[in-house]
Amino acid sequence: MGQLFQPSSNTIARVSIFGFIGLITFAGWTLYAVYWSPYTTRQNAPIEQPVMFSHEHHVNMLGIDCRYCHTSVETSAFAGIPETEICMTCHSQLFTGEPMLALVRQSLAENKPMQWRRVNDLPDFVYFNHSIHVAKGIGCTECHGRVDKMPLTEQAHPLYMKWCLECHNAPEKSIRPREKVFEMDWQRPANDEAQAAELIKKYHVMPPARLHDCSICHR
Repeated sequence: MGQLFQPSSNTIARVSIFGFIGLITFAGWTLYAVYWSPYTTRQNAPIEQPVMFSHEHHVNMLGIDCRYCHTSVETSAFAGIPETEICMTCHSQLFTGEPMLALVRQSLAENKPMQWRRVNDLPDFVYFNHSIHVAKGIGCTECHGRVDKMPLTEQAHPLYMKWCLECHNAPEKSIRPREKVFEMDWQRPANDEAQAAELIKKYHVMPPARLHDCSICHR
């Protein structure tokens, strides 16, 4: 009776097994890379807006404070998208005939709000409160990056749950004095560890075990 399998079958079987394992490993790595890539997270990808708006120009060059446009950031869960009237406070006097601002002027004339697109847009099942983070001494740049250096606003971080928990696990790495929250170029002092511990106590920041509670972000 002839052999059912040829001697080369052993080699083929080994190659097939290792090839299959390699294929699964490569597929897993590819899915992981795509999951954390800007393609999925939208990180570092400028969002097209109805009117080109440069934070670099308004914040860095003109020195406009975040709160001038985002009026409710200290008192509300939502930072607020500036109303057309806020834009026209300046642009009724400056660049009044600029074609790029035609939609802003039209918005005011027709009393219809501008349809700005949110850059940092969390899922509906996530609860995030701007005011509590400001009150606890978390600076704008910790989440939004150096917007004062962005000609076009982009998402600076992936905004995944893992990224949020990294901050909740070690709030001392992000906390700063409240009066420095809106300073884009604030630098941590050499004795930051001692100061951070003091601020955590002063601002009554919850311990990491409490900040990991599901109900903090999912309500």
